[in-house]
Amino acid sequence: MMSTQLFNFRKHSWPPDEYVSRATLQLLDFDGGAPPEQAWRRRLSSHANILKEFSVTFMEAIRMMHLGIRLWSYVRKEASQGRKAPIDPFTRERCKPSASLGVPLGGMGSGSISRGFRGEFKNWQIIPGSCELSPVMANQFSIFISRNGGNKRYSSVLAPGQHEGIEKFGDQGISSWDWNLSGQHSTYHALFPRAWTIYDGEPDPDLKISCRQISPFIPHDYRESSLPASVFVYTLVNSGRERAKVSLLMTWANSIGGISHQSGGHINEPFIGRDGVSGVLLHHKTANDNPHVTFAIAACETQNVSVTVLPSFGLSGESCVTARDMWGTMVQDGCFDWENFNAGPCMPCLPGETLCAAVSASTWVEPHAKCTIAFALAWSSPKVKFQKGGAYHRRYTKFYGTSERSAVDLVHDALTKYKWWEEEIEKWQSPILKDERLPEWYKFTLFNELYFLVAGGTVWIDGGSIAEENTCQNNSTIIMNKDARIMSTENSSMDLMAEHSAACTGMENADANGVPGSLISQDNSYDVGRFLYLEGVEYVMWCTYDVHFYASYALLYLFPKIELSIQRDFARAVLFEDRRKVKFLASGTWGIRKVKGAVPHDLGMHDPWYEMNAYNIHDTSRWKDLNSKYVLQVYRDFAATGDMSFGRDVWPAVCAAMEYVERFDRDGDGLIENDGFPDQTYDTWTTHGVSAYCGCLWLASLQAAAAMAHHLGDTAFAEKFQIKFLKAKPVFEAKLWNGSYFNYDSGMSRNSRSIQADQLAGQWYTASSGLPSLFDDTKIRSTLQKIYDFNVMKVRGGRIGAVNGMFPNGRVNDHCMQSREIWTGVTYSVAATMLLAGMEHQAFTTAEGIFTAGTGSRPQKHGQLMGTTDPLCTCVRWLFGPCNGPCHLQKQFSRLPNLVQTESTHRRFMQEP
Repeated sequence: MMSTQLFNFRKHSWPPDEYVSRATLQLLDFDGGAPPEQAWRRRLSSHANILKEFSVTFMEAIRMMHLGIRLWSYVRKEASQGRKAPIDPFTRERCKPSASLGVPLGGMGSGSISRGFRGEFKNWQIIPGSCELSPVMANQFSIFISRNGGNKRYSSVLAPGQHEGIEKFGDQGISSWDWNLSGQHSTYHALFPRAWTIYDGEPDPDLKISCRQISPFIPHDYRESSLPASVFVYTLVNSGRERAKVSLLMTWANSIGGISHQSGGHINEPFIGRDGVSGVLLHHKTANDNPHVTFAIAACETQNVSVTVLPSFGLSGESCVTARDMWGTMVQDGCFDWENFNAGPCMPCLPGETLCAAVSASTWVEPHAKCTIAFALAWSSPKVKFQKGGAYHRRYTKFYGTSERSAVDLVHDALTKYKWWEEEIEKWQSPILKDERLPEWYKFTLFNELYFLVAGGTVWIDGGSIAEENTCQNNSTIIMNKDARIMSTENSSMDLMAEHSAACTGMENADANGVPGSLISQDNSYDVGRFLYLEGVEYVMWCTYDVHFYASYALLYLFPKIELSIQRDFARAVLFEDRRKVKFLASGTWGIRKVKGAVPHDLGMHDPWYEMNAYNIHDTSRWKDLNSKYVLQVYRDFAATGDMSFGRDVWPAVCAAMEYVERFDRDGDGLIENDGFPDQTYDTWTTHGVSAYCGCLWLASLQAAAAMAHHLGDTAFAEKFQIKFLKAKPVFEAKLWNGSYFNYDSGMSRNSRSIQADQLAGQWYTASSGLPSLFDDTKIRSTLQKIYDFNVMKVRGGRIGAVNGMFPNGRVNDHCMQSREIWTGVTYSVAATMLLAGMEHQAFTTAEGIFTAGTGSRPQKHGQLMGTTDPLCTCVRWLFGPCNGPCHLQKQFSRLPNLVQTESTHRRFMQEP
């Protein structure tokens, strides 16, 4: 149990000068306008730091040269066929990675748009697998204030700094707008899924403004959390002696990021909806035959707030109404002509033109009075289409239909339901925010790191493929979709299911796709569709499973039905085989894409669920950690939910996974052996013989499989796995225990004596799942103390987390890139294991190191900690030239048990110690 005095002496760990004055907070404490104290915060005048790239040694570059050449050839081949390679370090990005992000917009799985702490809309991920990093600068909120009969006026875009080209003579675009905000007295506050921007007397010294951003991320709510919508609630407080006419303006470009606005054919049209909700629809004609997207921007008219629109304006002098014209109208009148609502759809824009729209909301604010104005943004992109696979309807269409005009209903419901959204969010967050035992940094980091479920590239579909004919079946093969992709099922899943029929009844039936029938629950409570999320926006692979090992705690505790759905998808995958040949780039050898009994590395890229293992650096059917991780996650989910139906459904896959990995016990001692190449998630770090990481996971999976077999009544398998565990455990200790920790592996090299931070990953899952400890408490605490003393405290005084590998002499392991990296998810999982072992001080010191590394003395950015580029990509660029872009922000996520419900963060925080 956690002590009642835990970290009280560090409770006030956040710099006080990064906050808003108490007087301003009291004025804004109206209708949710004041941000909570436990929020990440930063002044708008701060500038985003360009992030440092990871560096590689000369020898590392030489060792990876052949891989780089093969990867370059593979990327070119995919591009020639109109496809994007899942790993592409050669493509130049249009902007460098920087610490500029904030809370993303929208719910889960319907595409996302991120918003920087300075107010820019960026990182567009509307099209699955595609991320446009650069901001669309026409997308802004602006304010116009008139006092004393118009003798005193203020106007400004509500974003700091000068836009490029602002002094250009005769400019008709956004550079002609008033960019007057310094940001010196304005502060951004982030507590996912909400954010607040406080303008403390900017641009009007007597007007306090709060913009509250709200998205429908509500744990256990599988309807609202799927909605592609966000609300921006402005709270206005007039502290002056004169009444003020205030007009707020929302401008939006008909764009999905990048250069999509130049493709032509886009159309805008005004609309008047129910309950005073009015705005503009922006119909976007996507390129490359991608599904259409329709945006809706709107405001809510009330007794005190009037709403007008300008359905279309352009950024060049050729436009009928230019951005300069629009701005001049707002400065002069504070509103648009009400007749614009009758304008109807505009003509499709020409290629190269940028079509924009604006919504204005105006009100009078009396002296010392308060007022609220609400805007909303929604986007309707009902169809998901993968490059080689079928098309699917997104989850939200189950409730709103597939019409592009459903965006009108989405903004309406967002503006009429956002207060209820907030109530539900506060019910979820308040117990943690009010827990005086927890340090402040931990509270907001806990919530803010959940951004990956929205902005991590997520797809949430409602059901099966839209295609009329995408499967056919015969007795020996299953042909998936129309391009004759063949997955052999001879002597595979049906044989395995028959073998375990005593424990798993009803498995003899299969659906039209050849999926075992009991994996498709007949219980409507499981009807949550199917969910995908990317390893990273640079590593485009759906549901990478070694990463899911760390990420899945968030889903299990917040959206358990989604977590079980993903596990069912992998249960299907384990029992099937895809014999198409794939070239593995690290070795240059060929093998089959998906081996029966092996857990896939990922669910694919271009045709997820059917063409798995987009990762092709190594042959992951030879990896030693994936199967163990699957069994551990399944048991943890089974134990956490108590769902016997789920347990019975996935049990054949658990048995198949265990039997498959047993083949790597080549000497019959009960332990699996590694094969002398990077055959686990540390895919540049070679292992020989028995390894601490894979071996510990194997021991834990034996124990978990035995426990699950016992619960399901399969006594034969329960006894079998328990005997194997009792046989393997003393062998593991004899080969690896050195008196204070477990050696990296049982080889004879200098690297074999390494202190690996992640060596107790199996114990972490065992303890989290309520199973008996793998080792005695003395060994566990000794190992964790060693990791703390060496991997944590000997690297910059414990201020950057736990380095992956250390030598016993106290030097960072320089055997390879990954041994000298710091992976954020691993650091958190180590901290969680420490906490479970009663080492509270070490746990929070370790975890705070990652927070400090990502923020320095002041925060660098919300959500994403200090990011860097993937060492593989950096190495390839060193050989072939720079790409000037971010690479591989893989996500590994973890949980600090006994404290909170979930924890998440990036997979790798790579910083050279």
